[in-house]
Amino acid sequence: MYADDGAPCPMCSAFLDSFDGAVPHIARQADIAIVAKTGASRIRAWADNRGWRNLPLYSSEGSDFNTDYHAESDSHGQLPMVNVFRRDGEAIRHVVASEMFFAPSEPDQNPRHVDMLWPLWNTLDLTPGGRGDWYPATRY
Repeated sequence: MYADDGAPCPMCSAFLDSFDGAVPHIARQADIAIVAKTGASRIRAWADNRGWRNLPLYSSEGSDFNTDYHAESDSHGQLPMVNVFRRDGEAIRHVVASEMFFAPSEPDQNPRHVDMLWPLWNTLDLTPGGRGDWYPATRY
């Protein structure tokens, strides 16, 4: 959720902008947690800045969560990752991760690990110009 320079990630912010509105619908069927490796007050401040009202936000600061679930690079930078867990009796099982992030991209393509969840890219992929070389920003 934060880039290596400590600034909020524009891609993560754009993804969570679109996801915030879907959370009340999804929450009727599944629990959701958005995890970032920074302090809770910093996460909350960015959420307030973006107008997020529905995202359940958690801090993994001081834990191994990001490393354990492939959401941290070798240089300790944050990586976007979607993980799905399922309760099986008393056990919690890790059942899905967005592995495509680790696969090589096709020539002239970006990694597409969370795109199936992201209305922005799905919509742009339907247009004649496609995604082009445009990327989201934190301010317009």
